[in-house]
Amino acid sequence: MPRFTVVLCVLLALSIPAATATAQDLPDLEFEKYVLDNGLQVILHEDHSVPLVSVNIWYHVGSKNEKPGRTGFAHLFEHMMFQGSENHDEDYFAPLQKIGGTINGSTTEDRTNYWENVPSDQLELALWLEADRMGFLIPAMTQERLDNQKDVVQNEKRQGENQP
Repeated sequence: MPRFTVVLCVLLALSIPAATATAQDLPDLEFEKYVLDNGLQVILHEDHSVPLVSVNIWYHVGSKNEKPGRTGFAHLFEHMMFQGSENHDEDYFAPLQKIGGTINGSTTEDRTNYWENVPSDQLELALWLEADRMGFLIPAMTQERLDNQKDVVQNEKRQGENQP
């Protein structure tokens, strides 16, 4: 057996117990779950060890909801959610990055999600921006923004990054 194959097999064999031990050592994550009147489910986990808050919004829609031959809409819509809304008609990233936040989104076959990590005293801003784009995205959509993001999504697909 070639030396590389032997080394690879040994490394793989040694990593199995470590992976198993790590999985067994994970603590239970305590959380509270709420369902709002509009059906939105909220899962809250508090950890006061750092002054940060994470907001993660999941929509149960993705590429599986697209028609054959008409794909890419879920990913395009994900991008459009960062282009502004009726009440915040500019780049969604700017106010969160200004306060030291990190922001992104992703699309898979069965979900589209958006997340923000921001200083804990900025939770209200993160939630306001999420609520605003949930309710007031369409009035801010322009053909220019749509064309721009369509090009971005097509470039990502060409680069192999669009692998839901």
